[in-house]
Amino acid sequence: MTSGRLEAFSDGVLAIIITVMVLGLAVPKGSSWTDLVHTSGLGLLTYLLSFVYVGIYWSNHHHLFQLRPAVDGVVLWANLHLLLWLSLYPFTTAWLTESDVAEVPTIVYGLNLLGAAIAYTILQRTIARGPDRDRVREAFGRDVKGIASLVLYLAGIALVFVAPWLGLIPFVVVAVIWLVPDRRVERYLRAHAAVGSPDDEEGPTP
Repeated sequence: MTSGRLEAFSDGVLAIIITVMVLGLAVPKGSSWTDLVHTSGLGLLTYLLSFVYVGIYWSNHHHLFQLRPAVDGVVLWANLHLLLWLSLYPFTTAWLTESDVAEVPTIVYGLNLLGAAIAYTILQRTIARGPDRDRVREAFGRDVKGIASLVLYLAGIALVFVAPWLGLIPFVVVAVIWLVPDRRVERYLRAHAAVGSPDDEEGPTP
């Protein structure tokens, strides 16, 4: 099947995840800024962090499937595995918020982030084993940011045992790292489009 159907389904799931997270925000009982901070301050911060993560996965998921126009059953299940971990974000985010960043909820949140990252890595490698594997490997290279993210997740989980708030720092750092647009796929596609453009002396490859 074409990857378009898979992407459409994934986009719908991610949209629902964001909707569930925002509906879980506590509404202030009063009408002052103090009420907003006391009632919803932490919830807004944890929502923002999880929202950024969902946005990062949505963006990179789109780039990934630009390199694989057709998918098989293995890729479908690898994609569902990723969606499983992402669909847990509303639950782990809400627990983190309602516990005021207690130890166990923060560990669970970190494990959720780590699980999603591992699932994305599996999806990426599953796509790289297909007929377009050379394109995928060339486009993504060594994936230094992906490896660094896994290390930071583990560091964050370890820091939770020192102080739960410290554990959130590496999680935020990973989000900041990925907020910088990853141009590897775009550069690869532009370069290959230029090589095969009609302006080339030899013309496009038939």
